[in-house]
Order: sequence, then C-alpha cells, then structure tokens
Amino acid sequence: MPTPAVRIQQTGGPEVLEFTEVEVGDPGQGELLVEVAAAGINYIDTYQRGGLYPVQLPLVLGLEGAGRVAAVGSGVTEFAVGDRVAWQGVPGGYAGRALVPASAAVRVPDNVDDDVAAATLLQGITAHYLVTSTYPVQEGDAVLVHAAAGGVGLLLTQLAKAKGARVLATVSTEEKEQLAREAGADEVIRYDQVDFAEATRKLTDGEGVAAVYDGVGKSTVDGSMASVRRRGMLVLFGNASGAVPPVDPLRLNAAGSIFMTRPKSTDYTATREELDWRAGELFGAVAEGSLKVRIGGTYPLADARRAHEDLEGRRTTGKLLLHP
Repeated sequence: MPTPAVRIQQTGGPEVLEFTEVEVGDPGQGELLVEVAAAGINYIDTYQRGGLYPVQLPLVLGLEGAGRVAAVGSGVTEFAVGDRVAWQGVPGGYAGRALVPASAAVRVPDNVDDDVAAATLLQGITAHYLVTSTYPVQEGDAVLVHAAAGGVGLLLTQLAKAKGARVLATVSTEEKEQLAREAGADEVIRYDQVDFAEATRKLTDGEGVAAVYDGVGKSTVDGSMASVRRRGMLVLFGNASGAVPPVDPLRLNAAGSIFMTRPKSTDYTATREELDWRAGELFGAVAEGSLKVRIGGTYPLADARRAHEDLEGRRTTGKLLLHP
C-alpha cells in the first residue's frame, strides 16, 4: 500500500530530502505495521542524510515515532491491532505508515499523548542511559551539559538534577538560557560570550566537573576535555558541529587521567528488559509531571527539509516533530 514518506536517494544537504510515496507492505515475522501519528526529528537523521553515518540507499529517514498498530505479523504476541506504541532506533519513521520490529516497540501509557511519546523516546533514552549508565550521576556531582536547551539537553538537565547533581549548562542565546534555567540548570554559561572551559573551572573552584555530556562534538571537544576533573569522564554522544577528529590517548593522561567514551543507544537497550526499564522510567516521569518534554516545533511531513534546515541552523529549542 502506498504511503507518503520523506526519502533520500543520495546523501547531501537538506535539498536531497524527497517528499514522495513509497510502498509499505504487510508486516513480516515479528513486525508491526504502525499508522504513524508523529515522527521525531533527531541530529542522527542529519548525519545519515549527509553521509557522516553510512546507510543503504534509498532510505526513508526517521529513527523515532509513535502511532497505532494497524496490523501484526506472525509470531507477535505482545502487541495487538489498536495498541498505541512508540519506537526508536528503527528507520522509516518519516512516513504515514511504518514497519517496526515488535522488539523495538514499547507501549505508550494512556496519559501520554502521541506527540509527547514521539518526542520522548530516542532523546529520552539517550539522556537516561547517559546519566544512569554511561556516567552514573551521584548526589553532589557537578556535571556540564552542552546545548542544554536542545532536545537531549533539556532532558539531560532534568534527569541529572533529579539525581542530585549540580548542573552547569552551555547555551548560545538569552532565550536558551531561560529554558536551561527552567529545566533546573544551576549555572548557565553563554559560550558565545565566554570561554566555557575557563568558566567551568572557575565555577568549580578549579576542580572541573565529574562528567561532560557533549553532543556538539568538533567545536567543543577541546574545551570539554579541559573542563573534566581528575579521573572524570568526557562523554561524546553527538556531532552537531561535525565529527570529532582522532584523539591521542596521551591527551587523556595529560588532562588528569580522564576517561572518554562514545556511546550509542543500541548498546544501552541491548535487551527487552533494558528497553522496557528505560522507557518505563521515562514515560512514568512524564506522566507524573516530574519530567517535562518541550516540543519546540511541529512540521507537516512535506516540510521535512525546512525542519532539517532549522535544526542545523541552531534556530530551534526542544524537540522537533513531523506530522504525516
């Protein structure tokens, strides 16, 4: 059955996004056919579109979405037609219908709407594993969160605060500073005005932070390394400003025997139990109001190019969604 979709047939800038129709067949073994209500837009979509992350072409973009199950494939017992589900890590979300492995889907609680579900899962699971598993934040830790007014940044700030951290946040505008403070940031550093590494050291009495959560990449990695305390951790989880060049391990030694890691979501949702645990904690916090998900913009599916341009132009805050 044909369905509207946004596809790439070659890599490049936002201009390679093609709004078209594609055929989506019946669900196969272990699959769900989902009527997509909302699809999340993430930086990883731009990395795939631009060629930084190699993918098989042609490709319908979109690694996150929420909607209602329209059909189930053989062997699926945990979901039924009509169930509301969300998923992350599976391509094809920029479409009216998508085939989703049942193993990647999670149930959406009745008190969480489709937009919030689509806005929560990928970036929320990223934020969750970063503060619970990659560097498990402890009461009293000082941590630095880059791009704190972005989709991951706002969630990271809230989750780190909930664990008792002192959160230092970097932003580039007055509006983003206000958003970071509303999310609970204790200190906000305007990296467009000051050297954030110097500011971080000053705010921590020269010690540095226990962890830097850096989704920006190339333009921040040196300053991030200079912001980490002795035996602290630099967590590189994104490349918003470009890929980080190779790092000489001796730099980690010179910076205070620090650790550096480059995590990815699939290694932190490796089992059904882990996925359900992370999603359950996130949706539970959203439902009770302790975790606020900011939806910064919604776009019709046909306007995916504009959405990518706005995201890469740093003109957005919070989470961006596409509506089929």
